[in-house]
Amino acid sequence: MEFDEAEKLCQKSLEIHREHNAPASIEEAGDRRLMALIYEAKEEYESALEELVLASMVMIDAGQENEVAAIDVGIGNIYMSLCRFDEAIFSYQKALTVFKSTRGDDHPAVALVYNRLADVYCKTGKLRESRSYCDNALRIFSKPVTGTAAEEIASGLTEISAIYEALNEHGEALKILHMAMKLVKDTPGQHSMVAGIEAQLGLMFYKVGKYGEARGSFENAVAKLRASGDAKSVFFGILLNHLGLASVQLYRIEEAVELFEGAREILEQECGSCHSDTLGVYSNLAATYDALGRVEDATVILEYILKLREEKLGTANPEVADEKRRLAVLLKEAGRARIRKGNSLVNLLGPARRG
Repeated sequence: MEFDEAEKLCQKSLEIHREHNAPASIEEAGDRRLMALIYEAKEEYESALEELVLASMVMIDAGQENEVAAIDVGIGNIYMSLCRFDEAIFSYQKALTVFKSTRGDDHPAVALVYNRLADVYCKTGKLRESRSYCDNALRIFSKPVTGTAAEEIASGLTEISAIYEALNEHGEALKILHMAMKLVKDTPGQHSMVAGIEAQLGLMFYKVGKYGEARGSFENAVAKLRASGDAKSVFFGILLNHLGLASVQLYRIEEAVELFEGAREILEQECGSCHSDTLGVYSNLAATYDALGRVEDATVILEYILKLREEKLGTANPEVADEKRRLAVLLKEAGRARIRKGNSLVNLLGPARRG
């Protein structure tokens, strides 16, 4: 996740290509695709788009039709991030035409593009079109061509499930996630993928108010990541936060505090104290401290959050005003030296507020 260092190394590689290789080589195109991934991870989408376009031009000249189509999918993803939806659809449709022609109508690459199109149509409110592309992708993944890896199918099914959930078809989404889980749960080396599916199950249960089931799924995901040695990642920190929120809904407040503190430690280390995910955990932790009567601890955190949000967003932003109101309540209570009741946490957080 050290993207700045990765960018420097990739830039050095591109300089070597320019000095020692023929212009616009396939190897250089490969490194440009890598640089695009780095820029995308850093949310520098225009730079990522530029690298992908340059890589595509090289592959077109080299007659690498399938590689051009794969790059078109990447270009579509960048357009999605930029909310340039019409251009995203155009890029995906170009890739779809090539993959159908070269690999056949039932190839997983075709299903992948169906997933992307379903997502963009869902985001633009064209739900019938979105559902149609989801159904087409599900048809392919339900009867995959021989030789398709189980993890590739499971990944595709997980994407489909997320779109069905966005379409408010929770039952169908859960069914598809269980299909994905069945494919990889006993596959060696797939702890992280299984943990991701468990986490998505937990989120679905949480959204429909099944907090006990949500907590169970989050706990399973945590256990699998710990078993795979992945207990210091950003994903693990976010997962601890979600488990803490489920514990809050079950009134296991002291347990939630430990989980939020664990999430804070990881996200501070991996993302920094100013990152939105870290700030969300700070807010959750302040609320749980308040619920346990640790008003001074809660106040210190909220003052810190308020300072960061004012610096980043300005004093007139609605999020800043919200934090000011919460802080004012805590300062008033601290002045009266009164311990708040446990249900104050629910009042502060609201339903599924900072997941």
